[in-house]
Amino acid sequence: MARSAFLMPFRALALAGYAWIAMISGAVGTAAQAADYAGPLFDAHLHYNEEAWNGQAGPHPLDDVLARMQRNGVQAVIANSRPNDGTKALAEAREQTRAAGVTVVPFIRLYRNRDDYSNWFRDESIYAMVQSEFARGTAAGPYRGLGEFHLYDSANANGPVAKKLMQFAQAKQLAVLAHVDDVAIDLLLAHAPQARLIWAHTGIGGAPAGRVEALFAKYPQLMGELSYRPGLTCDAGVLCPEWRALLLKYPTRFLIGSDTWVNQRWLYYDDLMRGYRRWLGDLPPTVARQIAWDNGAGLFLGARLPER
Repeated sequence: MARSAFLMPFRALALAGYAWIAMISGAVGTAAQAADYAGPLFDAHLHYNEEAWNGQAGPHPLDDVLARMQRNGVQAVIANSRPNDGTKALAEAREQTRAAGVTVVPFIRLYRNRDDYSNWFRDESIYAMVQSEFARGTAAGPYRGLGEFHLYDSANANGPVAKKLMQFAQAKQLAVLAHVDDVAIDLLLAHAPQARLIWAHTGIGGAPAGRVEALFAKYPQLMGELSYRPGLTCDAGVLCPEWRALLLKYPTRFLIGSDTWVNQRWLYYDDLMRGYRRWLGDLPPTVARQIAWDNGAGLFLGARLPER
């Protein structure tokens, strides 16, 4: 596949994200609204890719990204990076993360480079890499999950390596962060019915809220991460009615995330977190806290309260 063609869906995502940020920013100062959520945030979809730091020489070294997390009240992150060196750099920065009040939850990303995005599900060397990374662990402790991975054709969920990795995750009690459509959710969980699957973007292709609800009812271990989710918010950055109803029905099943897949997302990190705080403020305080912090902390940090 030509590089430009391969990157087209990512560019479309970036443009959609910038439009969403602009909408939220333009809403500041509008008519009286509920107070923004002011509690801790758990960023359940964070990448520290090589173009961001490049061995500390990139535009977003550790001090920069940790400062962005700290000033936004982000007290824990699921780190998954291309390659995994970025995640390990965050994990090794124990003094810096402690000073920033950030806990790093490391996931094994399946990508050594961009070519792996479209081939990982059948590449046995990816499976071997995952085994090696899992055995080594990180300075922040053992890996807690796999992903994020992408499937642009849901049929590839039946690829031999996709099947093996789902079964590995289930056996090792690793969560799986998957950027897939609703069809692939069924296929992946057929391989590992007890695996904990975090649905990146809760269906970035725009699966209707009713379809999301049906999948949540079918799979009690399925969770939805909400970055880039089409149709989530309406005017002034508040939740659209059908999504507000779904979050109220399943308050323990949703997570928020930044998805810093390109450097521009780091530049807009403050806006992204403000956007979350805006619509979280429209929910009952207990529900807002669950989605913003408790769900992620309960999965990966036990009952530990955020550092103050």
